[in-house]
Amino acid sequence: MAYSSSGTEESHENNVSIYIAGDSTASYYGEDRAPRTGWAQVLDPMFDKKIVVQNQATSGRSSKSFIDEGRLDNILAEIEKKDYLFIQFGHNDSKSNDPARYTEPFTTYKSYLKQYIDGAREKGAIPVLLTPVERRRFTEDGQAKRSHGEYPEAMKQLGEEEQVPVIDMSERSIDLYNQLGPEGSKDLFMWFAEGEHPNYPEGVSDNTHFQENGAKQIAELVAEEIYRLKIPLLHSHLSK
Repeated sequence: MAYSSSGTEESHENNVSIYIAGDSTASYYGEDRAPRTGWAQVLDPMFDKKIVVQNQATSGRSSKSFIDEGRLDNILAEIEKKDYLFIQFGHNDSKSNDPARYTEPFTTYKSYLKQYIDGAREKGAIPVLLTPVERRRFTEDGQAKRSHGEYPEAMKQLGEEEQVPVIDMSERSIDLYNQLGPEGSKDLFMWFAEGEHPNYPEGVSDNTHFQENGAKQIAELVAEEIYRLKIPLLHSHLSK
């Protein structure tokens, strides 16, 4: 039994499920971490009740460590024909000082991502690649900076090679940050002053993880891309 985006156990009989394989930017957080929220945690409301989000994203994982820990196997044991596997990694793949997680963009990163694609297809499910959402970083003149090096391009290259849809969340998120600017974009992320939130009494300045507002805006961008790409089954079940 997988978990829905809200963290509750859920059957997907007669529904289409979207399984999420990813890292902390997508994963589920409980009340003790509120308002920290993964974008996949709030993806369910983007669809009608025929689509169920099974959020298996886990903090700190890369495309490599997620597989090495058996997490992809767990998904493949449950995923069914016509379900979807959304695959978003990149934040932790770049940690070159950690051999348990590190992958190189155009070699091992692509080869690990291909295991997700192949595994989904073997079960009759449909893989979708999502480039990693950007961190909140700005230049001195107020332009959002890219933070994932060659990983997004490597993923897009693999998508073309394997004929897999690619939702370019790196591009969509950086556009959003530029629209909001250096100050306005703080409202997307875990930025709280000392004493502002009871779960973070000492304050927090986190440019990677979203608060609920940010997670919802990222989930809306995912939904917009599903509609734009006309991803079969899913786009017709988006909430109006």
